[in-house]
Parts: sequence; structure tokens; C-alpha cells
Amino acid sequence: MSSFLLPAATLWQRELVRFWWQKSRILTVVASPLIFWLLIGYGSNDLARFYSGSLVLIVMFSAIFSTISIIEDRREGFLLSMLVSPAPRTSLVLGKILGSATLAWIQGMIFLAFAPMAGVSIHPLELVLVTAAIFLVSFTLTGLGFVIAWKMSSTAGFHGVRNLLLLPMWLVSGAVFPMATAHGVIKAIMWANPLTYSIALLNGTLGLPNASPGVMESATVTAAFGLALLLMSGMVAAQKSTRSAA
Repeated sequence: MSSFLLPAATLWQRELVRFWWQKSRILTVVASPLIFWLLIGYGSNDLARFYSGSLVLIVMFSAIFSTISIIEDRREGFLLSMLVSPAPRTSLVLGKILGSATLAWIQGMIFLAFAPMAGVSIHPLELVLVTAAIFLVSFTLTGLGFVIAWKMSSTAGFHGVRNLLLLPMWLVSGAVFPMATAHGVIKAIMWANPLTYSIALLNGTLGLPNASPGVMESATVTAAFGLALLLMSGMVAAQKSTRSAA
């Protein structure tokens, strides 16, 4: 058991230490969605409407910045040393994802301090649920970032995928316009989009208006998506190590 937990805990700690020496990431990740939220929210006179979407955007940006270090680790040789170590690949993957998810969660919790500006009052019991929901979303988006980053050989390619895939996913997740007003194929895409359920989950736990999907359905889909991405991350890491050994 220690041979599995120790490498995971070590990588988790490494992510936190790296973040400690790069405090400017907090400003970079939190400031852009915060400005977006304030401009759009005040412009439409509805800060609450865009709050959950901006929270998910912050978590997504943090997951991107954290998992992009996989590409840097490959270039610096650290990734190769991980792959040839006797530690199980699954523990290495879990440690990396947990570390990055923890950072995304921390930055999401920082943004949570702005909830009163959106007219959101969070009671202590609700805070536990909101905290758990933010971590679940953080874990899921970090897993998605891991799968994408593992296949990339350059940071430019990673950012290209972000602009092509992640931002459009966010735009059709209910963050900008509700599912009730969507039509045709866009509505179908929103139902199939995992981020739709992340935003619905946060809306439900924060007590914000949310027609569908419901909280339990959203939590189930988000958790299932996160587990699938964790398993997929382990698979791509194993494939990479097999090719490297060959």
C-alpha cells in the first residue's frame, strides 16, 4: 500500500510546492474570469446568472495551467524518470491529478469569497456541499487536462486544443446562456456536454436558479466523467511507458 500511496503523495506535494513558488498563477487564473464576470454581470445587471460559469472557468484555467507542466516535465526529463521508476503508473497519475485538482480547488475557493456580490448567501452546511462540488469539478477538469496534455509535445499545441475544445465546451455549458433558451443541435450538445452538469451542480449547491439537470443527476454525471478520465489517464500513461520501453 505504501508503494502506491507514497509516490502519489509525493507528486501531490510537488504540485503544491511548485505552485507556492509561482504565486502569480493565482492572479493569472482568478483575475481574467473575475473581470469577465464583473463586466458581463454588471452589464446585464445579473451577477448571479454568470457566477457558476465564471467559477467553472477559473477551475478550468487552473487545471490547464497545472496539467501543462506535464509537457514541461517531459522536456526536462522528469517525466521519463517517473516512467522508469518502480512506482505503479496509476499512483503517479493519481498524484499528478490530485495535486493539480487541489490547486484548482483552492483557486475556486478564492473566487467563492465573491459570492456575496452575486447575492449568494452560503450557510455552513451548504459550504460543505459547495466545497465538495468544487473539488469534484476540479478533479474532473484536471483529468481532462491530463489526457490532453499527455498527448501534446508542445505548449503551443496544448493551448490550441484549449481554444478549439475547452472554451467552446464552456460556452455551450449553460455558462453564457441557459439550456432553456437553446435550440436545435446546440441544445443537444449542451445535454451531452459534461460541463453543463458541472455548472448545474454548482448552481444547485449554491442555491442559484437551475431548471435542469438536477443536483443528483449532475453530481452523478460529473463523478462518472471524472472516474472515466482517471481511468483514461492511467491507460494513456501506460501506453506511453510501453512505447518508451520499446
